[in-house]
Amino acid sequence: MSLTDHVKKSEHLSNIAAFYSGKLADVKGRNTFQQALAPDYDAQEIPEHLLGSSFGCGNPLAFSQIKEGETVLDLGSGAGLDLILAAEKTGPSGKVIGIDVSEDMITLAKRNCERHGLHNIELHQGVIEHLPFPDQSMDWVISNCVINLSTDKAAVFSEINRVLKPGGKLVISDMLAEDLPDWLHMHQDLLSACISGAVSEAAYLEYAGNSGLTALTVLDRMTYENTVLKQLIKDELPVALEELARQLGLSTDAMLDKAVTELSGKVKAIKLYGEKPALG
Repeated sequence: MSLTDHVKKSEHLSNIAAFYSGKLADVKGRNTFQQALAPDYDAQEIPEHLLGSSFGCGNPLAFSQIKEGETVLDLGSGAGLDLILAAEKTGPSGKVIGIDVSEDMITLAKRNCERHGLHNIELHQGVIEHLPFPDQSMDWVISNCVINLSTDKAAVFSEINRVLKPGGKLVISDMLAEDLPDWLHMHQDLLSACISGAVSEAAYLEYAGNSGLTALTVLDRMTYENTVLKQLIKDELPVALEELARQLGLSTDAMLDKAVTELSGKVKAIKLYGEKPALG
């Protein structure tokens, strides 16, 4: 990687960390919206104090068969919701490991895990393109609306394949998109919010397949309705909305209408299952 590329990547990661740190400071009113983005969580299993600080687009654990004693890695573990749910599946004889680029998220996740009295959870600050874990050390890899943020998705899936044990499995919830308009790349927040970095389903599956992962299956698809898109842009991206409106010479309301119209039917969440081939 050239020095210029390294600087750009560092800035990209810093922007993502800053974006979500800002969201942690303003979680009021996110509970209902988060349920619209990720409706497949059982509301009764989610601690109320975690809803507003969770930023996923699905529940990867809903389609996993994690067993007691297994080791689970969560890529982009955020405030710790999926860590806590996974730890309940592995039991004290298993281990759940989270990695996140944001120091604030790591701090919050540690506090949340301690609050639940869980001692089989390990947290690391780092990047998902270069995982600090040994080869063939994980039974499961899960992730929730994070891989789309990476500028090197091929590297992410290569690392997933590397750290999975032979016969290990992954379940990923992520946001995908088709034929995005050019203006989406005009503001960093649109990448941090999982929109402009999203790729097509075909491209996503190609990244996963090229890494050596097999049995790739899309377990679920949900195309976001216009009402959800409108709320995502209006409530989660007010700065980007205002700046884009100014750059394109539109009012804020006109920019919002343009965004919803041009993204209609193009943004969806999927759940992807895959395996690392077993030996022999």
